Amino acid sequence: MLLRHIRYFLAVTEHRNFTRAAEALHVSQPTLSQQIKQLEEVLGAQLLDRTGRTIRLTDAGKAYAQYARRALQDLDAGRRAIHDAKELTRGELRLAMTPTFTAYLMGPLMAAFHDRYPGIHLSVTEMNQDHIEALLAQDDLDIGVGFKQARSAEIDSRVWFVETLAVMVGKGHPYATRRRPLSIADFEKESLVLLNGDFATREHIDSYCQEQGIKPRIAIETNSIAAIVQTVRHSKSLATVLPEAVAKQHDGLSRIALREAMPQRNVALLQRKGAYQTAACQAFLKMALEWKL
Repeated sequence: MLLRHIRYFLAVTEHRNFTRAAEALHVSQPTLSQQIKQLEEVLGAQLLDRTGRTIRLTDAGKAYAQYARRALQDLDAGRRAIHDAKELTRGELRLAMTPTFTAYLMGPLMAAFHDRYPGIHLSVTEMNQDHIEALLAQDDLDIGVGFKQARSAEIDSRVWFVETLAVMVGKGHPYATRRRPLSIADFEKESLVLLNGDFATREHIDSYCQEQGIKPRIAIETNSIAAIVQTVRHSKSLATVLPEAVAKQHDGLSRIALREAMPQRNVALLQRKGAYQTAACQAFLKMALEWKL
């Protein structure tokens, strides 16, 4: 059975005449009659009563016509949905980010994307990179935001921007107005509030301290960047190390320069290799790569 069989059948039911139906379809009457017979043979039932002056539906024809009309309506709706998706008036985008990015990136980026494409439903989740890569490989995510060194061979990573870690203190801290860079010896004496070992950011901090030959004084560890920001903002004695952009998002934090600069790392947009990219996915990638941090 082909879609044209259904369209031809519904044209006959509408016009109740083969000649008029054939003219409306721009086909010959014999061709139309043949197509209707093929449909009846496939269904194993007579759909039309051809014995009178006008064509009438049989009981089977009446029953089938209801479903045929519904099927064409659904197919037309599907065609419109494809058009709407391409025009970005509807759709869904599934994103995930490692936690440090939610502190300064997710808010402005998601707001800008929604303002540009209000019909796209956004689903944004915070998780570690291993989990992001696993969900991308399973097609349960469209895009992940992590770091360049993807661990899975199934994941493509595209460098997005370079992120720099920085020392930050609250406005009441003695170093808040310091102009001169802080020495490693002074940094080692500071009481720090840091992310715990589950975070890639902490791995970078530990590697930096090891390279500099120092052992940091860790006063507080937590899994919440928001908690770190609020703690340091209200403290006169605690410092932290977070992405430099976090300080720009919070007026209560001051960035302190180090003589031996903190390491930089490549932030990447992650996707499954060969994954189908929806129109919403393509639009997000384009906007992200044009984004000014």
